[in-house]
Amino acid sequence: MSSENLPQSPEQPSRKPRVAVVCGGRSSEHGISVVTAGAVLRAIDRTKYEVLPIGITRDGRWALTADEPERMAITEGRTPSVEELADSAEGGVVLPVDPSNREVVYSEPGSVPKVLGEVDVVFPVLHGPYGEDGTLQGLLELSGVPYVGSGVLASAVGQDKEYMKRVFTSFGLKVGPYVVIRPREWAQDPSAARKRIVDFAGEHGWPLFVKPARAGSSIGITKVDDLSGLDEAIEEARRHDPKVLVEAALRGREIECGVLEFEDGPRASVPAEIPPPEAHAYYDFEAKYIDSTPGIVPAPLTDEETAEVRRLAVDAFEAASCEGLVRADFFLTEDGEFVINEINTMPGFTPISMYPQMWQASGISYPELVDRLIQAALRRSTGLR
Repeated sequence: MSSENLPQSPEQPSRKPRVAVVCGGRSSEHGISVVTAGAVLRAIDRTKYEVLPIGITRDGRWALTADEPERMAITEGRTPSVEELADSAEGGVVLPVDPSNREVVYSEPGSVPKVLGEVDVVFPVLHGPYGEDGTLQGLLELSGVPYVGSGVLASAVGQDKEYMKRVFTSFGLKVGPYVVIRPREWAQDPSAARKRIVDFAGEHGWPLFVKPARAGSSIGITKVDDLSGLDEAIEEARRHDPKVLVEAALRGREIECGVLEFEDGPRASVPAEIPPPEAHAYYDFEAKYIDSTPGIVPAPLTDEETAEVRRLAVDAFEAASCEGLVRADFFLTEDGEFVINEINTMPGFTPISMYPQMWQASGISYPELVDRLIQAALRRSTGLR
């Protein structure tokens, strides 16, 4: 019998790409990461992707979490946690470390491990150390699993504000004055470290901003108006990171710009302005997430200023070898010069966050933004590129 006359089995529909949304983590930004994950889970097109929510607890356990975005929101000023969303207090999720196998396994004590299926791409929405800083990215590179956002180097540079500034300076981007206090320096001779800061204040003036060198969401930052508050500010920063960054205050307007990777390269959004919050000394954690101080989108800039800050944002993206997305933060000084403050390789991604708002104003909705980031990750391979 001719094979043409044999009954043909129906074509099996191809499986939808499975996206693991990973949130939480061991940093002080754990709660904001969970809030971000809720927004991403709400926005992912379920007709196009399968979704696997995974949370990392504050002590580092990988947990299978509920796919319930409504529980992942700030309530009465309190951020959610992975511990509250985990399916089990003891169960753990394990990613493969074999690039030929992308199957995720879930196990609980006394039970047979359960294979959850292959993961095609990871959407890591962790903020801060142990997630945004290249550590998770390194694990995913070893596993051979594509992921949203920058690779190991760019993630590490984007997390460490000292080396970020060094990279920007080497590429000709202007940064503000700063001084770094390293852990050994503070432990061995705090008086000498304090004197360096006082000398720095003598050169650049008060106030100073004392912050953890490797943290975000304005956590651990103190505005110091004089010498009396310096030690307390340093200790507050060191609660989050033993390495401390001290910056001179720059007088000017706070301008932000989003960068997104398109098929033909990175492009910048319309910029936004962060006006001085009325109830806060500066744009701190409470102003960002609790009181939701609104930004001005688009920023009221001249056409020339808008073009310049968009160019500089893409330059910063390229200087740090970023991928996927970046929010670049600038000061527009009183003499009309843009000074870059920092980049965020995984910026705040809640609906009220500035990055999605800037792209919304640029014509890309939140769900389309999420889709573009996933598609960009699927186009890239892991490894050297």
